[in-house]
Amino acid sequence: MLNLSTNRIDGKVNTKEYISFSRAKDYKAARVFARILLVSFFVLLMLVFLPWTQNIRSRGYLTTLQPDQRPQTINSIIAGKIEKWFVKEGDFVNKGDTILFISEIKDEYFDPELLSRTEDQIKSKELSVRSYMDKINSLDAQIDALLQTKKLKIEQANNYIKQAQLKILSDSVDLEAANTNHQIAIKQFERQEELYKQGLKSLTDLESRKLKLQETQAKMISAENKLLTSRNELINARVEINSIMNQYLDKLSKAESEKYATLSNMYDAEAVVTKMQNQYMNYSVRKGMYYITAPQTGYVTKAIRSGIGETIKEGEEMVSIMPAKYDLAVEMYIKPFDLPLIKKGQKVRFIFDGWPSVVFSGWPNVSYGTYGGKVIAIDNFISENGKYRIFVAPDKDDVKWPEALRVGSGANGIALLKDVPIWYELWRNLNGFPPDYYTSNEENSVTQTSKK
Repeated sequence: MLNLSTNRIDGKVNTKEYISFSRAKDYKAARVFARILLVSFFVLLMLVFLPWTQNIRSRGYLTTLQPDQRPQTINSIIAGKIEKWFVKEGDFVNKGDTILFISEIKDEYFDPELLSRTEDQIKSKELSVRSYMDKINSLDAQIDALLQTKKLKIEQANNYIKQAQLKILSDSVDLEAANTNHQIAIKQFERQEELYKQGLKSLTDLESRKLKLQETQAKMISAENKLLTSRNELINARVEINSIMNQYLDKLSKAESEKYATLSNMYDAEAVVTKMQNQYMNYSVRKGMYYITAPQTGYVTKAIRSGIGETIKEGEEMVSIMPAKYDLAVEMYIKPFDLPLIKKGQKVRFIFDGWPSVVFSGWPNVSYGTYGGKVIAIDNFISENGKYRIFVAPDKDDVKWPEALRVGSGANGIALLKDVPIWYELWRNLNGFPPDYYTSNEENSVTQTSKK
């Protein structure tokens, strides 16, 4: 009450018997409320000067650290028809275990004796190659024999030439001797004739000397004829060498031509053998592809194609499998606006779906139920959703991630940035400013060292 009236009731009415009087005149609650407001003001004033960790929050999901540890689908390399299943969804399989069996649907592979018949064809072609090789060896021996015979024939012809040259030399000497004898006989006949004219010699002596002259002339002509015959023999010997060269050149050319033709046939046969061996290996490998096996140890998660007798195409997905052993990581997407603030090795806190947590994003040390990670990769190209992908692995120096986590479950990531006062963070958010760009002390020291 304001006590403005002159008619006071103090001492006339016992106000303690009425609750309304006690409520109107009791000022203790007001004083307590004022104190609470004052204390709250000072507490808030102190709070705004407390440190606050700036952060970037983003939604992601669990994946595996290595690409070969992620869920994969098994494809059929060849077209076929499903004949038998050896597993069902949820089964655990080891690497190499048979998952299903398919049969052939292409007519060129229907023959059950395809491999053996192809092998017989390869053996036949190999025998053909050996025959060609034997023929080539025979031709080589024939060529060697021809070369040896040619050499002997040429030596023989050279010997004939030498003999002819020596005979020419001998006949030349004989011709010179006969010519000398003829000249002497001429002079003797002339002296004999002079003496006969003087009456000193008889006619008989003159005729005898004339006969002697004719004999020497005949011998000279015979020697000259023999010399010409020897020269002709030398020419014939030289012609014979050319004939031998041409003769054996023709024989050797024919043998070598046949040899090269045989070599060409042998190479063709070898090419056919190689092609058939390649075909045989393709048939053998294809036969092994009828059994679809597990590429690694894991769990069969889904049979994409099912049933018996269903046909499939090359490269078609058959079944999906999840590896049994894997290392977890988180795949997050951040806005291009925040990309400059993220660095490799940066700390990230995670809240996993299904795991209780109490989170103070600005005070990570006070939060409960969060798990640490480190950024290990940042995409250089923007994703289809307009954000950049970052890859975060578990922090080995932090609490170990729960073993019950599964690939594909959600995760809320909090990338920790710079420590600032709370009032600054409030002011930044009210004005729409981005978090402060910063580099760690280690990065600063590395930068300064490189500059030096």
